[in-house]
Amino acid sequence: MTTAPTKPARSLTGAPDTGQVPVRRKRSNGKQLLAIWLFLVPAAVLGLYFKFIPMVEGIRLSFFKVQPFLGDVFVGMDNYISVLTDARFMEALGHTVVLGVTQTLGALVVGFALALLLEGQARSLWILRTTIFLPVVTALAVVGEIWRILYFPTADGPLNSILGWLGLGPLQFLNGTDTALWSIAVVGIWSGAPYNMVIILAGLTGVDRSLYESAGVDGASIWQRLRYITLPALRPSLVIVLTLAAIRSLRSFTEVYVLTGGGPAGSTEVWMTRMYSLGFQRNDIGVASAAAVLLLVVTLLLTVGTQLLGKRKAAR
Repeated sequence: MTTAPTKPARSLTGAPDTGQVPVRRKRSNGKQLLAIWLFLVPAAVLGLYFKFIPMVEGIRLSFFKVQPFLGDVFVGMDNYISVLTDARFMEALGHTVVLGVTQTLGALVVGFALALLLEGQARSLWILRTTIFLPVVTALAVVGEIWRILYFPTADGPLNSILGWLGLGPLQFLNGTDTALWSIAVVGIWSGAPYNMVIILAGLTGVDRSLYESAGVDGASIWQRLRYITLPALRPSLVIVLTLAAIRSLRSFTEVYVLTGGGPAGSTEVWMTRMYSLGFQRNDIGVASAAAVLLLVVTLLLTVGTQLLGKRKAAR
């Protein structure tokens, strides 16, 4: 008795085992990678041409005395020494630190408060969030010009009129050497807090709501819930906010230039405005490039330090 030869069992999908599926997957993956690179190449080319090439050129110029049409002269570290020994640069550094710390902490506190107040899924909250976020998408030059009008020093200025209703005299917001820097800090907080609010709101979505319910059952107060549940869960978001806010504050230029131009009497001159005046008004490109490189180094150190500090706290 003879038996008929049995055929190999087919796969559950019914497709013959010919090895074509991996080939098709490779082809589809290759097409996806090609599409990704087609989208990335234009942005990469623009970033290379307008950002990284000028950055490298700025580092090169920081070692030269730039003389257009006469040829650059190599001076080594002299430009850096000029920056670090310049009294006006040191004053500008102090103003930058004060402005940076004030804006960073102020925008963080205000942004955190706004995020807590506007957390939720109601449509009205979305409208409020969009309205509050408008300063972020508005050009800083426009923001500075609006605040310059609000800070008008006479008694009939917008803010001074409100102070007059409260029985307070008109203040010289931008014209006083004691108040100008703090007035600029208020503008920075106003424009930076909504950006921080969005990042913190994104972090709040990852907080487990059952923890709040359990804490409420155990009789925890609002402050205890905030301290032991909300803040630890928001640590990654807060690290990002602090890093971005610090970098923004170190690079403060537009609002200072529009509001005061570094005055009065240099009381609001920051690192960027001093660098701008050297490079574009006195044509001292070499020293200005050295100042820009130093700012780049400080920014990198601040970014890396903040990230390491955040990881160390998370590890604890």
